Amino acid sequence: MEKTKLELIVGVFVLAGIVCLGYLSMKLGKLELISGDIYEVEAPFNSASGLKPGATVEIAGVEVGRVKSILLKNDQAVVRLAVHNEIKLYSDTFASIKTRGIIGEKFLALSPGGGGDPLQAGGTIRDTESGLDLEELVSQYVHGKVK
Repeated sequence: MEKTKLELIVGVFVLAGIVCLGYLSMKLGKLELISGDIYEVEAPFNSASGLKPGATVEIAGVEVGRVKSILLKNDQAVVRLAVHNEIKLYSDTFASIKTRGIIGEKFLALSPGGGGDPLQAGGTIRDTESGLDLEELVSQYVHGKVK
């Protein structure tokens, strides 16, 4: 009887550990099993170098969504964003790729504007600015092409 009780307690403990490990893996990996109330918009960039799917989308330093995918369309990188429904974007929204620190991770910063029409799901952010390519700047400096 004592052996079965001990095995049951160990089994429950192991099961609880596996559930906690799965939860932490999803949170740290930024996976979402159940997508919340989001809508998707696109933003074309000349270069999306260093930006990866899953990167944060921020307005004024506050996370409002994630980069869902990056595709090549007509020689431009088209970034698809998943933005929370309570965040309203407008046709004059400005999107730029930024870096945390000097060599940190890339994220997408939005300036929502407010003077244009509301952007619907599937809409496109027209005003974009590609991120700063540090390797290209260093290369230009080394070869004396900096103006």
